[in-house]
Amino acid sequence: MSEPERRQSRLDVFIARMTAQKSFLEDVATKIADIEGPVLELGLGNGRTFDHLREILPEREIFVFDRSVTAHPASIPDGDHMVIGEIRDTLAFCGPRVKRPAALVHSDLGTGDPTADLAKAHWLAPLIAERTAPGGYVATGIALDLPDFDALPRSADAELGRYWLYQKRR
Repeated sequence: MSEPERRQSRLDVFIARMTAQKSFLEDVATKIADIEGPVLELGLGNGRTFDHLREILPEREIFVFDRSVTAHPASIPDGDHMVIGEIRDTLAFCGPRVKRPAALVHSDLGTGDPTADLAKAHWLAPLIAERTAPGGYVATGIALDLPDFDALPRSADAELGRYWLYQKRR
């Protein structure tokens, strides 16, 4: 008789998501060396991911989008790179400020609520697709329907932590 599948606690899922996020971002940082464009961080939150991105991509311009800033002061970008407002609006009209498609878009906007995340994915996917450079990557906590992208393989941590990685076709 096989053992029943163990329920994963919310802490287990969070740790798996953070492990997948760190692994994906560090892997992608090595792969975007020949792809021009900034990094777009969708959702500053407490600033941990932004802080990590600027450590692993010190020469890359990083634009951060969030509706408000609540992060630790050491983890907030300068005013030219912090875009405040509803991401649905600011991402749609950021072209003149950002200037080029992104080599990497990191979206940490998932709520864990399947209905809310599905609704968000509906408007978010086309905006991300428009803002990603050919060959660029998207790392996200929400599964996205991105027709011109390839979904890349996911680790067990990414599966459990609900984390996805895509690459835009050239």
